[in-house]
Amino acid sequence: MKTENVHLLWHTYQLEDDFGVRSEVKLICVFSSQEKAENAIEQLKDKEGFCDHPVSCFEISENKVDRIEWNDGFFTARWTE
Repeated sequence: MKTENVHLLWHTYQLEDDFGVRSEVKLICVFSSQEKAENAIEQLKDKEGFCDHPVSCFEISENKVDRIEWNDGFFTARWTE
């Protein structure tokens, strides 16, 4: 089993619906380095759906992933903080 560091890029924003306003957090992508995650933020700032959000809405967190197995072309992974 191989363990390595990965960087998760999160998008946090306020969602308003009939029940009020609540915070939503979505995982955008997983990167092998913080630099790649930061470059993705720069690209997202110009994309529709993201351009109205301040940079503070994006968060990068570092995690470790244990790759368990390769199945049907995808890694099955267990995340640890």
